[in-house]
Amino acid sequence: MSSIARVTEVISRSTTSFDDAIQEGVERATKTLENVTSVWIQDQTLDIEDNKIVAYKVAMKVTFILK
Repeated sequence: MSSIARVTEVISRSTTSFDDAIQEGVERATKTLENVTSVWIQDQTLDIEDNKIVAYKVAMKVTFILK
């Protein structure tokens, strides 16, 4: 049996950590997308204000199988 997958980009932000940003992004993606099979972390960035980290941002590619 063959299957067709699609990839969509999700960008998530957290004021706590990169791990939290990843978890929030995956949770949100799986609420909308069905048959999620993998997530690739493409990029991680920080928001800085007054020489302090104020947010952690993660860009991820979410792969899911089409029905």
